Parts: sequence; structure tokens; C-alpha cells
Amino acid sequence: MIPQHIHYSTVELKKELRYLQLLSRTFPTTAVASTEIINLEAIMNLPKGTEHFLTDIHGEYEAFQHVLKNASGTVKRKVNEIFGNNLRESEKKALCTLIYYPSEKLQLVKQEEPDLNEWYEVTLNRLVKVCRRVSSKYTRSKVNKALPKDFSYIIQELLHGSEDDPNQSAYYNRIISTIVYTRRADAFIIEMCRLIQRLAIDSLHIVGDIYDRGPGAHIIMDTLCSFHNVDIQWGNHDVLWMGAFAGNDASIANVLRISLRYGNLDTLEEGYGLNMLPLATFAMDTYSDSDISIYEPKINNVKRIYTDKEKRIIAQMHKAVCVLQWKLEGQMVRKHPEYGMDDRSMLDRVDWHKGTIEIEGKCLPLCDTDFPTVDPSNPTKLTPEEEKLVAHLHASFTNNEKLMKHVECLLRHGSMYLSVNGNLMFHASIPLTADGAFRTVRVMGEDFAGSALLDRIDTVIQTACRHNADIPDREESVDYMWYLWCGPDSPLFDKSKMATFERYLIDDAQTHHEEKGAYYTLSNNEAVCDMILEEFGLPVEGSHIINGHVPVKTIKGENPVKAGGKRLVIDGGFSKAYQSQTGIAGYTLVYHSRGFQLVQHEPFESQQKAIEEGQDIISNTVLNEYNERRLMVRDTDQGKILAGQVSDLDKLLAAYRRGLIKEDN
Repeated sequence: MIPQHIHYSTVELKKELRYLQLLSRTFPTTAVASTEIINLEAIMNLPKGTEHFLTDIHGEYEAFQHVLKNASGTVKRKVNEIFGNNLRESEKKALCTLIYYPSEKLQLVKQEEPDLNEWYEVTLNRLVKVCRRVSSKYTRSKVNKALPKDFSYIIQELLHGSEDDPNQSAYYNRIISTIVYTRRADAFIIEMCRLIQRLAIDSLHIVGDIYDRGPGAHIIMDTLCSFHNVDIQWGNHDVLWMGAFAGNDASIANVLRISLRYGNLDTLEEGYGLNMLPLATFAMDTYSDSDISIYEPKINNVKRIYTDKEKRIIAQMHKAVCVLQWKLEGQMVRKHPEYGMDDRSMLDRVDWHKGTIEIEGKCLPLCDTDFPTVDPSNPTKLTPEEEKLVAHLHASFTNNEKLMKHVECLLRHGSMYLSVNGNLMFHASIPLTADGAFRTVRVMGEDFAGSALLDRIDTVIQTACRHNADIPDREESVDYMWYLWCGPDSPLFDKSKMATFERYLIDDAQTHHEEKGAYYTLSNNEAVCDMILEEFGLPVEGSHIINGHVPVKTIKGENPVKAGGKRLVIDGGFSKAYQSQTGIAGYTLVYHSRGFQLVQHEPFESQQKAIEEGQDIISNTVLNEYNERRLMVRDTDQGKILAGQVSDLDKLLAAYRRGLIKEDN
């Protein structure tokens, strides 16, 4: 459709003359301005790029990387569309595996393939066809920017040439054969596969919780920090690690406790190079004769094999950190009465003579009372040895260069929420009252609600993580990072309590219950979702809220699609630790030019199995929401920006043609 010409009066143009004069410096002639309009109009009429949404990865780097490589099944779907019945299923499977893991697959092919040169030529032709398909949504300029430097010219020729055109077939085929002849096929294939992966995902949305119990959060962060187009909505586990880097000692203790509980020393020691020896030495000295059975690490899902002696040391370290955490949290509660968390200073509530604690009127025995560093008269006071240990841990986290790099990436690409193309993304909750209004939450002496609350928290996090910033309220911001992890009014948590102490030391399961905030039930109502969407400036029709945080227990019949499709909860158990509860291995959401697809994934065994046996993640589409017409770039938020630029350039052309601004020829 040709855009309608808009008539601008001279009076209208004169009102914007200063701006148009500035614009003329970039577009000094009608020819240059017209060329840019043509370019922008063409871009707006390309199909919308494919967006991928993931959440609650929890350090499971192998599954995460595989989902990125296969683009939630997009690559497999493209291969099926292109080759259909022309290739056997085994051939399509092998091609997909090559695209996902080119270096590793090539090594296997060389061991098995009798005529390697023929395989190279056939495979290169197939890869070019796949690359053409995934690049078709982009301008040549955008594709060219993504091309590997060494093969840029050759790939351009292959993408825009044709082996079926009689005028070009010899030229095209000679390029392929020469790649093989010069022994550059391996390098070329690897770069082509990476390019296909790159073009299959236009933008990536991570809706929180990169960190937690899985072994490779640092590997995931390395991937995200170098990804071409990513945004991150912080989750409570991300903010916990950010708080540890900021220097909040209670957050540091929580990070260590979770890592030790799940035997995840890889992230601490290998990922970030944190020296755990002082903690291990302190723990072995202090708890050498203690019963540590309840602190034994949960290592069923850990690849690393520990000896019995190593498991005992980890359990001792785990107990030592638990005690540190409960002491430091008690100190935080006392320091900040405004948090309203007096009931979470658990060590102060223990009857140390009886070994019991009173909760909700019930006197309950503790499973462990052997705490040699706890002074019953002042339970939260650190011993001199503990103070020295905490100081070491504090320095280890706050001065860690790799963690600093990752936190800077989280700050640069991250926020509490984001709205893009009609989708409002935030990790957990918007605090609500029982009757469905936005709950007022006090943050550092001021009251906020709704979008203003998330905006304020965003600035608190940015302030806390700036080590060298001379900001008056930085210390208070650092303390608030711990509240964001476990505070009842935190949008990243929004539960009555975090029952860590109870789960460790009290057998009564009723005390483990964490009452969820009103959002988790009220947001299943379309009217409430509409209210939230309007609060964040999104249209009610066609918009969605996308959350994670609460695993969807598919095994119990729970559905990730809420509020008549207005809200999508895509935490389905990426973390192996949650898969027994959910029955699946996570959801990913794909939003392409045709509409939405919510994809449910089965557990991913390993990259090794994927490479050697061609095992892909088994995925099932649980929601298809197709548009009446194909969405173009014009229909996106970026399209609105481009349309505004076209409008400005139209005005500049009119100013040139009426002599209001002279062309610089």
C-alpha cells in the first residue's frame, strides 16, 4: 500500500523550523531525504522479527543454550518447511544437529562419512537454503552486519545468487566447490550455522531468574552479555546476586547457602573464582563434631561427582552459612524496623534452654540446636571468627571482576519491567490489595504503587550496584536489596515470608507455608489484567502480561495461560530441581509475524546426547494465537518510531520545496 501524502501548511512548517534545520544537517538535500524515506518505508514493510521469551533458567546452561540454538523449534520448523519430503527424517535431524552444534557434529561426520567432499557440497547447499529462509525478514544491510568478517562477501553472493538460475548456476556451484577445494569447508560451515542461529532470533527477552541452583549461571551470563539483542527483567534470584555484589552481607550468605544446598560449587569457584577455603576451614573447625545430616547437599542433579569426605565438608560449610544467614538477617530486621519483618529474626525467638520456638501459638521443637557460635543472650551477634569470615566473603564478592562485569550487563540490559510490542514483562508480581487495587508500598521513606513502585525500585537497584558512586542513600539502597529478595511487599517476591529457617529446622510442614500475595490469584481475572495493562500504558485489546517466578505444575493440571489469554506464566521448570513438581522442563514463548506460540519442553538430557544421537528437546505447542494478517515492522514499537522519522522527513521535504530551508548542494 502506498502511503498517503500529507499536506503540511507553511504555518505548520514554520513552527518546527528550528528542528527541521537541525534535521537538514543530516539530510542536506531532497535527494538524500527522499532516499532515507524510501529506505524506512521499505523496512516498515518487512515481516516483524521473531521474539523469544524465556524465564527462570536457574543456571541450567545446557538446556538454555540448546533452546537458543534451536530457537525453540524455529530452526527445525524452517528445515521442515524448506525440505519437506525431499529429505528423510534422519537427514533433516542430522542437518538440525549440525546447525545447533557445528564444531562437534563435524568431528563425528569426519569419522563416519566415506565421501567427505560430496558431503561438504551437499551440506553447504542445504545450509545456504536455510540461511536464505531465516534472513528473509531482514534488510540486506542488517544481514550484512551479522555476517562473519572472513566470509562476508562469499555468503552475500550465495544468499543472493541461485543455483537454479542458468545464468548463475556455474558461478554459484564453483563457489561451493572452491570452498571445499581450499579446505575452508569446516570453518565456513561453522560460521554459517552460527549465522542461522543468530538470524533465527531477532530479540531475546529474559523474564528473570538467571541465577540459582543450576551449575552454569556464569556461562548463561557470558552468553547474554554478548548476545546481539537482549533485555532482562530482573528476578529475585538475580537481585540476590546483585545485592551480594553491592555488598549486602545477608544477600551474600543467601547466595552461598543456596549454592551449597545444591552442591553448586562450580558457579562459585570455577565461574567466579571465589575462594571458599576460609569458609571451609572455619566450618570444619566449628562443626567437626556436629550432626550435619539436615545440611547434606542435594546433588541428584549435579554432574560433578563428590566423595563422601567432600559431601561432609560441603554440609559443614552449608551449616556454617545457614547460621551466618540467620544472624545477619536478624541484624537487618533490627536495623530496619520499617521493613515490618520482626517475625523473621528467627534466632531471637528460640527458647535455647528448651530447644523450641513458638510459631503462631504453637511451641515446636527444633531439628538442630547444636550452634556453638550462637550466644543465647545475643543470638544474632557474630563471633570474632565469624566477623573475619564475613569480611573475607564481603571482599570476595564486591571486588570480583567477573561478577562486576555480569552485574554491569544486568544493569545495562535489565530493568524491573519492560513493555514491548504490546507485551508487559515483569518477573513476579505487582503488589495488590485484597480488593484488587494497587497496594501502596513504602520504599526508603516514600510511598509508591503500581508502575511508580517498579520505577522507584529500579533506581534503588541501580544506586546500590554503583560501588564508586557518591550517593547519600547508597547504604540504604544496598540494605533494601535484601528486602527485595524476601520482603513481603517486594514485587520480586510478594509472599508473607520466606520460610528458610522453618524448612531447615522445623518438621511441621504447616510452618513452611508461604502465603502468596493477592496478585497471584487476582491476576487470573481479565479485569485486573486490564487494569495493570492500562497502568503501564498498554492497550487492553491484544496486549499480554508475561510472568515467571511461580512454576506452573503441569503435572497437576495447571495451565500457563491465565485470564483468558491476557496473562502468560512461562515458568515451567527449566531447573531440574523443579521438574518433579512441574512434570516438564519449561516453557518458551515465541512471537513472530504470524502470532504467538507458547512452547512446552520436555527435559533435555545433555548436549552430548544431542550431538551424538541427534536428540532434540521434544517440544509441544500449547498455545497458538494467530493474527488475522501478518505483522510487519510497521506494526511494532520500532515501526512507530520509524513512522515518526518518515513524518519528520516528509516535513523536511516540504520545507525544501517551499524554500523555507535551502538545500546544501
